[in-house]
Amino acid sequence: MIGKKLSRREVLTAAGAALLTLAPGVKLVDLAVAASKTANASKDEATDNLVRWGMLVDVNKCADGCTDCVDACNDEHGLRGQNNHNSRPETDAQYIRVLDIKDKTTGKQYSLPMMCQHCETAPCVDVCPTGASFRREDGIVLVDKHTCIGCRYCMLACPYKARSFVHENLTDQVPTTPRGKGTVESCNFCVHRVDRGEQPACVEACGKLGHQALLFGDMNDPDSELSRQLREKSTTQVRDDLNLNTGVRYYGI
Repeated sequence: MIGKKLSRREVLTAAGAALLTLAPGVKLVDLAVAASKTANASKDEATDNLVRWGMLVDVNKCADGCTDCVDACNDEHGLRGQNNHNSRPETDAQYIRVLDIKDKTTGKQYSLPMMCQHCETAPCVDVCPTGASFRREDGIVLVDKHTCIGCRYCMLACPYKARSFVHENLTDQVPTTPRGKGTVESCNFCVHRVDRGEQPACVEACGKLGHQALLFGDMNDPDSELSRQLREKSTTQVRDDLNLNTGVRYYGI
């Protein structure tokens, strides 16, 4: 239509269609439109928009060399290497990783758990041409594997390098975490556990060890422990200059 102003998503979709034909007569734009309708239907399911799930990471309580949050996440989602339970190929997904960082001014070293930050204004959602990357009303950012076309725009857009691409065929998957070759995935706050009223696997594992470095809760509930901690402590958003209003906050950095 002459004179019609296209949205950013429509431009991305059209550009993808011009570059890629999946099969004779089948274009990416056709799949994108159909997939977007399906994804939007699933995202209309009722969620409580008064809730915003979030996490506080107290790096002062993270023990040096501890990877129990990573191990618990890998076990929960079936992310271990196929041949050896304790090894993982470089191409394997990793929903949470621990970064060793050093403050150049003080010389202090930190262990920094890094995962999807579940941004309110999520760049991954903004660039996704099919709507596969989406944010629930309760703040959890997810990837719909049925509509993800593997374009990896979201991986480029994520400032936290928190997304992985599935390169290999998968076996022995965990039913609560559907995955698929050729799709993108990332931390989902263990949404299947949260919807049952439970804590994410990483938080539960950290608590059992007595470290209490991870606190999960409702950021919008003024009476929640998480909200209280956020009020009382000077917390940090990683790359706060981007104004993404992240759902993961850090204390001690």
